[in-house]
Amino acid sequence: MMKESEKAEEKYRILAGKTENEVRPAVGNETIGIAEQPFERREETAATAVLPFERTEEEYYVEKLGQIGKKPFYSFVKRLFDIFASGIGILLLFIPMLIIAAVVACSSKGGAFYTQERLGLNGRKFKLVKFRSMRKDAEKNGAQWSNGDQDARITKVGRFLRKTRLDELPQLFCIFIGTMTIVGPRPEREIFYEKFEEYVHGFSERLKVKPGLTGLAQINGGYDLKPEEKVVYDIEYIKTRSIRLDLKIMFKTVAVIFNHKGAK
Repeated sequence: MMKESEKAEEKYRILAGKTENEVRPAVGNETIGIAEQPFERREETAATAVLPFERTEEEYYVEKLGQIGKKPFYSFVKRLFDIFASGIGILLLFIPMLIIAAVVACSSKGGAFYTQERLGLNGRKFKLVKFRSMRKDAEKNGAQWSNGDQDARITKVGRFLRKTRLDELPQLFCIFIGTMTIVGPRPEREIFYEKFEEYVHGFSERLKVKPGLTGLAQINGGYDLKPEEKVVYDIEYIKTRSIRLDLKIMFKTVAVIFNHKGAK
């Protein structure tokens, strides 16, 4: 039986560089096309977004999911686990988080926390909180996609926090209140959705589930993946999401934390 990561990689090979008409027969009866935008496009374009890689001339078409199944039992168990796990995590890690906050604040200019607006379920905006891992002026030239280990904006403390994923700990509060979940596609900013939709048509399909602290893309490359690669893993997760898959992703995330693969 083909693993979820292998399925995603195979679909990426099929979709890469294909036009909409070329892709549809290549994957049988699956519907490929430009997804409806679940968020309002702003008049100022995504030209203010800075990417660390050259935008490809190829066009990518993401599978249009339509209305996804509700899976009530799975959703109930998932939310119950989110509340329990994030609540326990906040209680156990509250003191360590205070220590990390103090170290971040003392090691470089700027506050300990970094708050940013991201798009969540169905394109709803929410505030995502992380420990600051970059310089205070990291986005003086506009919104910028991270370049992983090569990103010169990352502070010394921030580099350690990113490798160990400790910078993500404040998101336990987002999970507890319900704007995020433990497993799901990583949340992105509106400006990047706009930028990626220019050539990854249907990138916003990943907004059909809650964003997560970790996900299938994070255990298969994380920051090393380009948008056209990441979205394939996200779509595969949305289609095959289950309690078993969530547990598998959580266990593999622990391994990623220790070997630092993709955790940049």
